[in-house]
Amino acid sequence: MQRGAVAADPSFVFRCASFAVSDASPSVDLDAGLERFGHTQFRPGQREAMETLLERRRLLLVAPTGGGKSLTYQLPATLLGGTTIVISPLVALMADQVASMTAMGVRATYLAATLPGDEVRARMGAIARGEFDIVYVAPERLAFGGFRGIAQQLNVPLVAVDEAHCISEWGHDFRPEYMQIGDFVQSLPSARLLACTATATPIVRDEILSRLGLPDDTPQIVKGFARPNLALRVKELRYAKEREPHVDDALKEALGTPGGERLGTAIIYAPTRKATQEQASRLERLGWAAAPYHAGMTGTNREEVQMRFIGGELDVVVATNAFGMGIDRGDVRVVVHLAPPSSIEAYYQEVGRAGRDGDPATGLLMYTPSDVQLRRRLLERGMDGEPTPKAIFEHKWNLFLELMRWAEGGSCRHDAILRYFSDEAETLAGCGMCDACEHMGEEAHDPEEVTLIVRKALSGIARVHGRYGLTAAAKLLKGNKDPRIERAGLENTRTHGALSEHSEAWITKLLRRCVTAGWADFMGDPHPVVYLTDDGKDVMAGRRPARLVLPRAVEVAKSSSPRSRGAKRGSVDAPELDEVALVVFEALRAYRRERAKEDGVPPYVVASDRTLRDVALLRPRTADELMLAHGIGPSKLEKYGEGLLGCVAQANPG
Repeated sequence: MQRGAVAADPSFVFRCASFAVSDASPSVDLDAGLERFGHTQFRPGQREAMETLLERRRLLLVAPTGGGKSLTYQLPATLLGGTTIVISPLVALMADQVASMTAMGVRATYLAATLPGDEVRARMGAIARGEFDIVYVAPERLAFGGFRGIAQQLNVPLVAVDEAHCISEWGHDFRPEYMQIGDFVQSLPSARLLACTATATPIVRDEILSRLGLPDDTPQIVKGFARPNLALRVKELRYAKEREPHVDDALKEALGTPGGERLGTAIIYAPTRKATQEQASRLERLGWAAAPYHAGMTGTNREEVQMRFIGGELDVVVATNAFGMGIDRGDVRVVVHLAPPSSIEAYYQEVGRAGRDGDPATGLLMYTPSDVQLRRRLLERGMDGEPTPKAIFEHKWNLFLELMRWAEGGSCRHDAILRYFSDEAETLAGCGMCDACEHMGEEAHDPEEVTLIVRKALSGIARVHGRYGLTAAAKLLKGNKDPRIERAGLENTRTHGALSEHSEAWITKLLRRCVTAGWADFMGDPHPVVYLTDDGKDVMAGRRPARLVLPRAVEVAKSSSPRSRGAKRGSVDAPELDEVALVVFEALRAYRRERAKEDGVPPYVVASDRTLRDVALLRPRTADELMLAHGIGPSKLEKYGEGLLGCVAQANPG
């Protein structure tokens, strides 16, 4: 949060069960504390978050990069007395925040492995004497008995865990050292606990609670993820060598020409250290002030690049995903991904570093078929070259496929991401800025023609609803022979051959876009069947517009790639849950947390979010009906079936 700045962020959306206030809020003046930080008013939701933390003593806060999370623990730290402890993996962020707070007269320090031993010992002594209001520590520091001993002797009113998603094996940025945090916070039972993260789906939030030992009724606040000032674009290329012209065009559009008036800065994310070095050297030859950044560089060199970037000396930083967390620059005008990252969560966190000042900015993601193969090999190899456990591999591979489906999708890119994060309240019905919306705006197809084609496609899904998969729907719409269609008597319906003028591959591509738009989804495993969502029924009936980019012939030619074949099984958009399904879903989440705690396993071992959503939509009453849900096979049914069915019956007695 920049000093003195008040950004127009969307309001917080509270997604927590009702609870009774267990502790009275201490008598603190938040407004007076705010003035000390140089602000005239809170951003939407900040006051509510702080009041919740003070009153309930526990809070899981999810807010995007640049959303003002830091103030949620910094301000209380200056008002509560004692020593607040902030756990963060980001040395650059710790140093920056300590410098800023010290300049405001707040007594702050940090401990990290980058400091000389003598300096660490001196700071530890001062901490033990209670000379600081707020202390930042890297998670590795918790392994030292000396620090733990000092912390237990202090008056610690608040522990804040920044980047809390790093504690989740289910998340996109798991860090083993975070596993120590749960024991540490349990050793300080009188301290309030705030867990902050910029990105976490429901299952990651559940694991954060579980790993930190937080009760199920811990308030969870999800701050809006809408970033309508970002123009999101995706380009599918045949070969990696085709990327450079697109990089140059993006830089020219966002920053002007090399050596000219500096209009802002850029971040380019590269998939390998080698690509980072090569791209930075190429851009330097073109006249850009560019530098590489990756984990293979020395700590001193990395810190130098960070300081040059923060200080405005660089036009471009070319980096692996090691760069960016905690970097506070509002004028990043473009973020380019030379290859896809690991998930939608990782992508949105990285691209979200553009346009934090609220002005227009661009995100460009490029991918080739070889990127998909590389990602799979990396996931199979796992950390330290050891094979990845099957359950974790399958989950992370599916996270990557979700990103690929999003990249391929023909509906508004912002709305698809908001649905992915369960932030349907802020969907924009088309942002008007992403490449998908721009293509729709060009009216390459007559809107009435698009509507007719989409409604025909959805009618094909409606015919096979809950019985067959996407392939059967495509064959039905093409009019091709298929034993399943004949057995069901569907060859005699008007839907048979309704899109016969198009190829089966084109129809399949269109149907996948309907899935990405949230109008259809899948359930059942290992042979998923397709079904219409409530939104899809409304579009098919003409009650909602059919805003979609129709596939082009060149796109269909690529649909036989391994990526496309592997991407049929799911949807980047979870179907929207009605009021009853939402109640069932939350009850299922509570069951998952409790069962995971009993078994001593991460929540994902019990069930994924997608499985719980399927169960909430199906509301099964028998084992056979439960087997239709994604991810419920014989072993899951035997182990968890009774509990899931009982949970559904209790939450939906009607």
